[in-house]
Amino acid sequence: MLKKLAMPLVGVLAAIISLALVALGNPGNMGFCTACFLRDSAGAVGLHGAAAVQYLRPEVIGLVLGAFLISMARKEFAPRGGSAPITRFVLGFALMIGALIFLGCPTRMMLRIAGGDLNAIVGLFGFAAGIFGGIFFLNKGYSLKRTYEVAKTDGLLAPIVALILLALLIIVPGILNFSVQGPGSLRAPMWVALAAGLILGGAGFISRLCFIAGIRDSVLFRNFSMLGAFVAFIIVILVGNLILGSFNLGFEGQPVAHTDGLWNFMGMVLVGLCSVLLGGCPFRQVVLAGGGNSDSAITVLGMVAGAAFAHNFGMASSAEGVTNNGMVGFGVAFLVVIFIAIFNTFGKNRQRGGA
Repeated sequence: MLKKLAMPLVGVLAAIISLALVALGNPGNMGFCTACFLRDSAGAVGLHGAAAVQYLRPEVIGLVLGAFLISMARKEFAPRGGSAPITRFVLGFALMIGALIFLGCPTRMMLRIAGGDLNAIVGLFGFAAGIFGGIFFLNKGYSLKRTYEVAKTDGLLAPIVALILLALLIIVPGILNFSVQGPGSLRAPMWVALAAGLILGGAGFISRLCFIAGIRDSVLFRNFSMLGAFVAFIIVILVGNLILGSFNLGFEGQPVAHTDGLWNFMGMVLVGLCSVLLGGCPFRQVVLAGGGNSDSAITVLGMVAGAAFAHNFGMASSAEGVTNNGMVGFGVAFLVVIFIAIFNTFGKNRQRGGA
């Protein structure tokens, strides 16, 4: 019985932490959004110049370090990599393009749904469509091939970088960029945010929490345990918002969101598809990086680069809607992702057949 409740309890924990972070200063419906936090952090270190979204988010640093500490404590720190790293970088880049068109990752999509944002329900349908597209390729044999044991230094690089960034934030914050208005200026106290990241990083490593796995595993393996975390997360956030008076049902007037239904849908199609092809959502990729997976660390770098590129070239959406550059960027990213999916499915099969 306890085993069956494990995943819903992780969802409850993530929900309570997300509610607390919003109550303590994070943007509305953005208690925890891995994509948003990576974007803000990219701006903090000068990779993009969008002044409204610049802050080195302690939550992301905590995710990496929490996963690392738990993996070491459980003797499960296992440096691995070598599974199509460049492809993973590109998929992470494309995933971020989709996330910044929708304005959030799967975690924020659920937070927005539970906050009454009906635009996010449109995004959920797109997310599911993207996951089903990824499942199609998986069933046809899609694979980025196996990983291998790598040098321990490769696995340690992500935690070391996280520690360096934390030191900069604490000791010499003046060299970083800090938003004075906009979403980047809204933040929970640093130590609270760091603690939240540490807890979720550890819990995510132990539970293998992933916000695409609920739908993917239900379809592929008839395993509904991860779906329990998904549902519990939404229910607890919904109840919390009702209690706190922050539930706002509708399409209009939602925090850091736009009302373009087509692009809310299409942005999350790309996020869902890329996440399945990568084997995990943005949250899962950051946690895996902390646990020593260098392929996931490269994926995270791809997401950071995608965030910087999107803002530097006017591809990121805003509350006003999607930009023309964003539509073009989506089209290019989507075509590249489809090529990757087809080549690593049918191209691989043809190679085998001709061997």
